[in-house]
Amino acid sequence: ELWISLEEHQDALELIMSKYRKQMLQLLQGRKGEDAEPLLKVHQANSLEIESQIDRICEMGEVMRKAIQVDDDEFFKVQEKLAQLELENKELRELLSISKESFEVGREDLPD
Repeated sequence: ELWISLEEHQDALELIMSKYRKQMLQLLQGRKGEDAEPLLKVHQANSLEIESQIDRICEMGEVMRKAIQVDDDEFFKVQEKLAQLELENKELRELLSISKESFEVGREDLPD
């Protein structure tokens, strides 16, 4: 009878211990969830901040691309205008040279 009583007692203790372990496991998992929750909120806040910064960087990149395009367009306009002015200057110098030559020829033809 003592032997049977001891086995029943051990079975009862095993049942109690298994329920205790189960509850502790649930409690630890619950705490892990609770412990992880503030960390999760921090990570979410950080990821939102990072997304915001990425968006700002993309916007700045787009603005820089547009600025480069405007600068390139302006550069080409200036280059074109410079080429036109150089051509005009060359033509004017030729006209001036022709005018000087004709003036000198006209002077030579005049009697002293």
